[in-house]
Amino acid sequence: MSDIQTWYKQVPPFTRIWLTATVGISLLAKMGILPVAYLILQQYPLFYKFQLWRPMTAVLFYPLNPGTGFHFMMNCYFLYTYSLRLESDHYKQKPGDYFYMLFFNWFLCVLIGLVIDLPILMDPMVLSVLYVWCKLNKDVIVNFWFGTRFKAMYLPWVLLGMNMILSSGSIFSLLGIFVGHAYYFLKFIYPVELGGPSLIETPFFIKRYFPDVQGGTHGFGVPPVGQRPVQQQQGQMPAFRHAWGRGQTLGRQ
Repeated sequence: MSDIQTWYKQVPPFTRIWLTATVGISLLAKMGILPVAYLILQQYPLFYKFQLWRPMTAVLFYPLNPGTGFHFMMNCYFLYTYSLRLESDHYKQKPGDYFYMLFFNWFLCVLIGLVIDLPILMDPMVLSVLYVWCKLNKDVIVNFWFGTRFKAMYLPWVLLGMNMILSSGSIFSLLGIFVGHAYYFLKFIYPVELGGPSLIETPFFIKRYFPDVQGGTHGFGVPPVGQRPVQQQQGQMPAFRHAWGRGQTLGRQ
């Protein structure tokens, strides 16, 4: 038990809160303590009954049954792995910026979910974070099924292809990719590579509440495009809906 407590306390705060809320709300709904009908995203109760918690619970809740349990565990794996990597690496010294990235992705997921009537948004929210990590680590080599190896930048599209072939979840994958790319484009590509204005700047009150961490040598805010040595790494890579393959981390060169 002490080992679990030590591990839990070492998880970065935003990842810890997100994972805890996701598991907790989903389990409480499974046990019947929280009514599922009040957790999903629906326009009428949101706007006419002012049930303002729905946009948040729609991202955190996932229905648990014998047919969805494995998918839920894979979602939790992706949530923990890629949120932790972003929060403890690229956003290590900028916790406010990471919080704002999560807010931007959440807001865009909810907005599109309302437009196209998607009641559950855990899948696209998790995949949007995975997409951002893959873009920021595009030259990292990952293992896949049958010994295939490719750069991380292709991972979201491989998962989309697998979902299109083996399941009906391609719309969630497409939404997650779109949301993740929208953030990456507006945060990095448009201002850095195209010379446009910075359209995603963390508000000052978020910076005041989550101030930047001073010191250290980690560089932040520049995507690794031709500015860092190519990184070689192998990671565990089960797919977004099925366990397509797995490996072990080799480290960076």
